[in-house]
Amino acid sequence: IIGNSNTYVYAFANLEGLMDDRYAEFSNAISIARKLDDDSVDGAYKGPTIRYMQEYKDINTELSALVLAVSNMLFHENIKNAPVKPTFEDHELDENYFKTLRTEFSHKMAATRAGLGWIGKTDLLVTFKFGPRVRLAMVLVDYQFQKTGIPITASKCGACTVCVDKCPAQAANGMLWETGIDRNDFYDAFKCREKCRELSKINLNETISLCGICVSACPIGK
Repeated sequence: IIGNSNTYVYAFANLEGLMDDRYAEFSNAISIARKLDDDSVDGAYKGPTIRYMQEYKDINTELSALVLAVSNMLFHENIKNAPVKPTFEDHELDENYFKTLRTEFSHKMAATRAGLGWIGKTDLLVTFKFGPRVRLAMVLVDYQFQKTGIPITASKCGACTVCVDKCPAQAANGMLWETGIDRNDFYDAFKCREKCRELSKINLNETISLCGICVSACPIGK
C-alpha cells in the first residue's frame, strides 16, 4: 500500500465522510510525500536561505507536474479525480483562507489517513521515513481502492519539544496532536505566518511564508 523510494513515499487514503460537501464525491486520495534535500533543510536552522527557498519551489513544481500526470492517467482509465498541488499562490486563495489560514484541501489530513505519518507539535506532517523534511501533494479520486493505508490517529512525538523550543514565533504550546483536536488548540498559524514573513524579508528580501527552522530541528528524518 505504501510505495517507497529514496525521495518519495505515497499511499492510498480513505477520506469518506471527511471532505467538504463540495468534494464529497471524492472518497479516496493518493497522498504523495516528496523528500526535501537534506543540505537545504540543514542550512535553514536559523531561518530560510536562498537555497532552501529554491529547493522548496523546485519540489513544489515537481509535485505539481506529477499529480497532473497521475490525474491524466486516471482520466484515461475513466476515473474521475482532482489533482491538488502542494501550495497555492495568494491570488488563488479565497477570503476564508486569510481569515483562518485553512484551505478546503488538507494534505496533512490525507497523509495521516494514508498512514504516511502524524501531525507534529508545530503542525508539520512528520513522515515515518523522512520526518518533516517533505512537501505534500495529492490526487482526490472517485474510486474505491481495494486496500488503503492504516490511518494514524495520534502523535508519535512523545515528550520531545525540540521544534517547540526552536520556534522563533513561539507558535506551539507543546500539546500532542490526535484526531479530533483542532489545530488552534496546539498551534497558532497566524504567529507562524507573521514570523515566517518577517524572517524571509530579512534573509531573502522577500515577504513570503517560509521559515524552515522546525523542519531542520526535528530529530526525525535527520
